[in-house]
Amino acid sequence: MAVVIEKYSRVEKNIIEDLGNYGVATIHEAQGRKGLMAPYMRPIYPGTRISGTAVTVSVPPCDNWMIHVAAEVCQPGDILVVAPTSLSDAGYFGDLLATLLMSKGVKALVIDAGVRDIADLKEMGFPVWSKCISAQGTVKETLGSVNIPVVCAGQTIHPGDAIIADDDGVVVVTVDEAEDVLKKSKAREEKEAGIRKRYAAGELGLDMNNMRPALAEKGLKYPDRD
Repeated sequence: MAVVIEKYSRVEKNIIEDLGNYGVATIHEAQGRKGLMAPYMRPIYPGTRISGTAVTVSVPPCDNWMIHVAAEVCQPGDILVVAPTSLSDAGYFGDLLATLLMSKGVKALVIDAGVRDIADLKEMGFPVWSKCISAQGTVKETLGSVNIPVVCAGQTIHPGDAIIADDDGVVVVTVDEAEDVLKKSKAREEKEAGIRKRYAAGELGLDMNNMRPALAEKGLKYPDRD
């Protein structure tokens, strides 16, 4: 069934914004090393960190019709998450669709397929995380769905989930877990700040974490110290 769902739970705006203060790696670790999209999902240009609410789009291979449908229901602060129903490297998205999404306040695109017009997208300042870059065009023939659960780059995304993306990749945080993950991300960041300070002072991780007994038990030797 081809559907467009318009009512669904969303991560609260203030939580989305606060999650955006932390990197993908921090959030991934804080929530138990889950939610990270496949490492082939890369930003088309570096230096951008974003967070927003997922609007999900299930699309047929080589067909971008449903991206136009999704634009109608996007809200400011959303991130469009596009998942083909089978493998596709086509260029579903370029500067024209970016112009449309920017007019709706959409913050970024995450797509498990190709994009094109890269120079224009960079100049426009519209961030995209994609599987590949491809000038291959698409058609508008077959229906898909908007705001249903999708699998994008190995992760299940529900509409309203939090999406955080930076140079390290893309991570998803579910609606139900977002508040808890935010607390854990803050705690992890504070802990790492203390570790960083001790490392900067020259203290070794070997001693800070009492690694030497375990290393010796595994058989590590220092012949020159004997």
